[in-house]
Amino acid sequence: MVDGLGTFECGPDGKYMFTRQTEPKVFLAYVEEDFALARKLYGDLRARGCDPWLDRMKLLPGQNWPRAIEQAISVSDYFLALFSRHSVYKRGQFPSELRYALDCACHLPLDEEYFIPVRLDNCRVPARIERSIQYVDLFPEWEAGVEQLVKALLPKH
Repeated sequence: MVDGLGTFECGPDGKYMFTRQTEPKVFLAYVEEDFALARKLYGDLRARGCDPWLDRMKLLPGQNWPRAIEQAISVSDYFLALFSRHSVYKRGQFPSELRYALDCACHLPLDEEYFIPVRLDNCRVPARIERSIQYVDLFPEWEAGVEQLVKALLPKH
């Protein structure tokens, strides 16, 4: 398995063939306090045919995690920014990931969805993002929010 790209398999003739991954690659950005909800969303997206990327599930021991995270963001089909009362005013890695993803989005066609804000609770989405990108709520009805999200993630694939 080449993470996020596909798999090599040996055929009956002894030659290797590459099978491209078709599930949408979805990066999950969250803050530590929201890990339980991020992990729940990770499982829900996997169960619905997506290939989510969550640092604690994908990073390997000894890996240069800042570089691995940037690589994962840049090859993802979608970037989900998980907002909550915990994350909105947070400094550090989370806002750094948001800025990097917004920069990656600048290189895509204007009509292509990539950056998707997701509210985990009744928090405020940063004005810069809220002005131009529609968010989805995973509260008070988690399942209904996940279904809305999946509608946005699966049409390309």
